[in-house]
Amino acid sequence: MKIGIYPGSFDPFTNGHNNILKKSLKIFDKVVIAVVKNTSKNYLFSLEDRVQMVSELFEGHENISCMGLDSKLTVELASELKAQAIIRGLRAVSDFEYEFQIASINRSQNAEIESVFFTPDEKLTFISSSMVKELASYGGDISKFVHANIENALMNKFKN
Repeated sequence: MKIGIYPGSFDPFTNGHNNILKKSLKIFDKVVIAVVKNTSKNYLFSLEDRVQMVSELFEGHENISCMGLDSKLTVELASELKAQAIIRGLRAVSDFEYEFQIASINRSQNAEIESVFFTPDEKLTFISSSMVKELASYGGDISKFVHANIENALMNKFKN
């Protein structure tokens, strides 16, 4: 069984993330979405909330699972789950340098785990979690960028 790990902050999970997930399922039998806690980021939603929101999106999909990752490296999790690769998305050339650095660091920790890069459909290349949050914070229409459940969670967060 070919297993891929799709790590990310997913604060929130966007249609761009979903597009990368769908593309990865054409290659991998199972994808584990690893919602990470990056100490250098400030999150709108807690790790637990992000895991719950993503998990709800994929209930009933046997080939997709979701878990929080806050106390180990992604390559460690990949090894534990016998995953062949870490899945990453590239929206623009500007993402490449950062992702290349991460892939190199991961390879230094475990050369058996590959990094696989997917590009989203062109209509989704401009979507980022940061832009979605910014738009939502001003009451903008985010329905084209996130699932309805996540749209509701964002709108509720910004009402408070």
